[in-house]
Amino acid sequence: MEAITLPVYNIEGKEVDTVKLDASVFDGNVNQAAIYQAVTAFRANQRKGLAATKTRGEVSGGGKKPWKQKGTGRARVGSTRSPLWRHGGVVFGPHPRDFSYVLPAKIRNLALKSGLNSKLKENNLMVLDALKMESTKTKDVVKVFSNLKIDLKKLKENNVLLITDKIDNNLKLASRNVGFLNTGISRQTNVYAVLTCRKLVITKDGLAELTKRLK
Repeated sequence: MEAITLPVYNIEGKEVDTVKLDASVFDGNVNQAAIYQAVTAFRANQRKGLAATKTRGEVSGGGKKPWKQKGTGRARVGSTRSPLWRHGGVVFGPHPRDFSYVLPAKIRNLALKSGLNSKLKENNLMVLDALKMESTKTKDVVKVFSNLKIDLKKLKENNVLLITDKIDNNLKLASRNVGFLNTGISRQTNVYAVLTCRKLVITKDGLAELTKRLK
């Protein structure tokens, strides 16, 4: 597949340059199996695993035998905290556990490449020259995306993902109250973040670092 060339925009929304995408990363292939495995692993790793129930040995009380073993004509019972009784313990209830597991790096990288290619096919990948904020005002960040002709009225929470090589303090403070924006750095980007956004905006330096990581 031939290398794809994308326009590079500045923060005023003007086309100032072009960038040729690396054909080994942006090859147009979308591996659904790798995406499924990576997304499943990511979501499993986010689980807290704190659900807990008490067994008959952990429920308070129940130390005294309710009645004697024989002679009453009733069924034998050893504790009032038997799972058969009200206020008794739970037999096979959940207990705190770790749901996380490690996915091979090759599958993670293949999934991320596939996610980037899917955004490219949808024409939802934009390259920004650089994004350096002079102030910490939220309206300045919103103006950048308005200049890029992104329809902000149709966007909901975290519908735009901004990937940079690094996030300075001004950008961090200015973007934290922008509901539609989610920011990240290229060395920590994952396929789940890429797929859950509607528009992917990446800086030129962030693209170079991400390409180097996936190669």
